[in-house]
Amino acid sequence: MSSTITETAQTIHVKSESQALKVDGTDPSYGDWRDDLARDGYAVIKGAIPRERADKYADAMFSWLEGFNLGFDRNDLSTVHKDKLPHITEKGMCLQYAVTHEDFAWAMRGEPGVVGAFEKVYDTEDLIVSFDAINFSFPNRKDIPENKPWPHQDQDPLKSGFRCLQGLVNVLPNGPKDGGLIVCKGGHLASTEFHRVFADEPRIPAWTPEWFGFTPAGMEWLDQQGYRWEKVCAEPGDLLVWDSRTPHYNLPSESTSPRFAVYTCYMPVEVATQEDLVRKKEALEKWAGTTHWPNARHVGGNIAMRDGVEDPHNRPEPVNKPVFDQRTWKLTGVPYIKA
Repeated sequence: MSSTITETAQTIHVKSESQALKVDGTDPSYGDWRDDLARDGYAVIKGAIPRERADKYADAMFSWLEGFNLGFDRNDLSTVHKDKLPHITEKGMCLQYAVTHEDFAWAMRGEPGVVGAFEKVYDTEDLIVSFDAINFSFPNRKDIPENKPWPHQDQDPLKSGFRCLQGLVNVLPNGPKDGGLIVCKGGHLASTEFHRVFADEPRIPAWTPEWFGFTPAGMEWLDQQGYRWEKVCAEPGDLLVWDSRTPHYNLPSESTSPRFAVYTCYMPVEVATQEDLVRKKEALEKWAGTTHWPNARHVGGNIAMRDGVEDPHNRPEPVNKPVFDQRTWKLTGVPYIKA
């Protein structure tokens, strides 16, 4: 593990004051995508990664899938089958095989146009990043369960206000029929009122309080209040960001185009405790993933299951380990751990 690190740990001091976005209707006008985020609960940062580099990341992601040598061929969609691919959920999520720590994933997390967007929102360079899933969605799959709508927000209803900005780097062309992110435009600002109205409604079971699923009654309420759902389209290299209170989910493709994305979520390191940072360091050392919350409250494993048993193709470490520069090493959170 240490051989992949080029920047030694050091104590870093965090700014004591911040002019971060509040996303509560009181933010000033910025004249850029931050106005969209504050108003609509989401935004698209065009060309956060230059197209040439985005195409190289796409190639690396295809190569990673082909590298299992199970028969998948990027040029032949008939080879898209669970027996010829690593385990990928019906939502397109790949969570194991140490994929979240592959060099292409860390390279995208460290892209100036990606991390820089979050620096603008939080008004600090002292950020940590999640070790979240990679999305490999293919169209017209009949070999895995159907991707049914799962409208939700990734925030505990008991903890109101703007707490987390989620994001993903779009890697392949993603048009209106190509599946992907759909959001309830402006729904973030209705979150407090929504949960007041539905305080006594039984919740959809979830493995963490930081996930809230919308029932048909909740969806009807949003519609009655005039909120509309919008499919977000993007080009390779675009960064999509959304307030964790914004209702959202992902759609299956209606075209013949796959969808690739790397989830990127950052938050100020000052939000994390020392215990969080130590747990995050342990996850890194094990090449394990986390949820979108960068403070690593929930750490996953690298053991994928196939047909009820451990996948014989599991990988305990990345095929191409990341080489951390100063910026990405800080994003791991390790330099902020006090001796």
